[in-house]
Amino acid sequence: MSSDQPKEVVNTQNPEQFFESIGSKVENLAPATNGEPTAEDDERKPVEEIESLCMNCGENGVTRLLLTAIPYFREVVIMSFSCEHCNTQNNEIQAAGTVQPRGTHYELRLTDLADFSRQVVKSDTAVVKFIELDLEIPAGRGQLTNVEGLLTTVMDDLELGQEARKEQMPEVYPKVAEIIAKGRAMLAGEAFPFRVYVDDPAGNSFIAPDLKDGVGKWEKREFVRTPEQNAALGLADSAGAAGLSNPGLTADGEIIPNEVYSFPASCPGCMHPCTTHMKMVDIPHFKQVVLMSTVCDDCGYRSNDVKTGGEIPELGEKITLTVEDSTDLARDILKSETCGLECPELKLQVNPGTLGGRFTTVEGLLTQVRDDLRSQIFEANGAPGQQPNAGGGDSLSADEKAQWDDFFGGLDDAIAGRRPFTVILTDPFASSFVQPNTDDPNADPKIKKETYERTEEEEEELGLRDMKTEGYEDPAKAEADAEVPAQ
Repeated sequence: MSSDQPKEVVNTQNPEQFFESIGSKVENLAPATNGEPTAEDDERKPVEEIESLCMNCGENGVTRLLLTAIPYFREVVIMSFSCEHCNTQNNEIQAAGTVQPRGTHYELRLTDLADFSRQVVKSDTAVVKFIELDLEIPAGRGQLTNVEGLLTTVMDDLELGQEARKEQMPEVYPKVAEIIAKGRAMLAGEAFPFRVYVDDPAGNSFIAPDLKDGVGKWEKREFVRTPEQNAALGLADSAGAAGLSNPGLTADGEIIPNEVYSFPASCPGCMHPCTTHMKMVDIPHFKQVVLMSTVCDDCGYRSNDVKTGGEIPELGEKITLTVEDSTDLARDILKSETCGLECPELKLQVNPGTLGGRFTTVEGLLTQVRDDLRSQIFEANGAPGQQPNAGGGDSLSADEKAQWDDFFGGLDDAIAGRRPFTVILTDPFASSFVQPNTDDPNADPKIKKETYERTEEEEEELGLRDMKTEGYEDPAKAEADAEVPAQ
């Protein structure tokens, strides 16, 4: 007999056993507990029942709590109250988590009857609006429902008060009747397409998406809460403690100097949320600059930068500082992101853009240059007990290593104030600065300033050759305006 032929299956169950319910089979498989609940049953109990006061009749009713997870959303607590004495019922939903870092705005464009069944979570802080109806449901009781349930509830509530409006507010009655007629037409599927959105500053509301949704069908976007929304959510103090509250602007909308502003950002290292701090500083004898600092608590990334503003000058500027003692090393120095740095005596030359914008002292700037170069030339740390630059001997020839040792030795002597040198800042945007030690910045004998015309290479690199600051209007529009005869 071939092994490919099917074998006959003999059913040994009688009809009563074969048609036994699934529930009975599961009960037979469960361990015997003599009808008494076990500790494991209590842990797995999905619905928690709490005896609570009925606000309608004053008797005790039952509140049932269910913690569940909504697909594509998060965990929520569904609450249901019922009173057997007066038959009062109430259903509500609350987010199981905390207020989200950002608010959320969901929008759905309904095009057929199937869209009415989209699940909707409306938290107690959310506002719902049917855009074509110009009908808004204010923040209030949380609900777990669908689009049809939301619209039906609103229409029922409006119809319930129509008789009273007809007598007390006859001018409002026809307007509400028109809204009810439009809403009922929507529910009947006679007014597609139309849109509904849920806007929640707390970020705990939701409209369910569908895998078949195309462009413009379902949309979700997050937004940063305003100070007023934070205050309404009770987050004003906590936001300030976290360093995310801004001191505000002037009456003209300008940034207040010397005030620290903080705003959320994304870490460029690990892409986790982090905080960027910003402060505008007014440098005497110079201009206002913006200091920016970013710190990531997740990966430890740190960034400090300085941004200069104002119009682009006609000429570049070259600043030469003679450094002779510790007083000169302590001078404040602003090196913009477009500025080149040169110290001829130290054989040091830093191209524009290498260090970014820096606002520090002369000593601090040289120290940063030395540390950055040393980490690139030599291996990080040498063997225990060696100098910090001793680890690169294996990758460098003896002559090269001797040259680099001489170079870093000269930098160390300059930073320690043991040798004089000059600092030359060449900035095509004239946005760099060295602090003078005299009341008149032009009278400091150790600072020499001179302007120069930018080269074609500098104009090209800075994008100034393609920049049009005059007559940049739309040529077609300018042509059309020229053709219109004067009145």
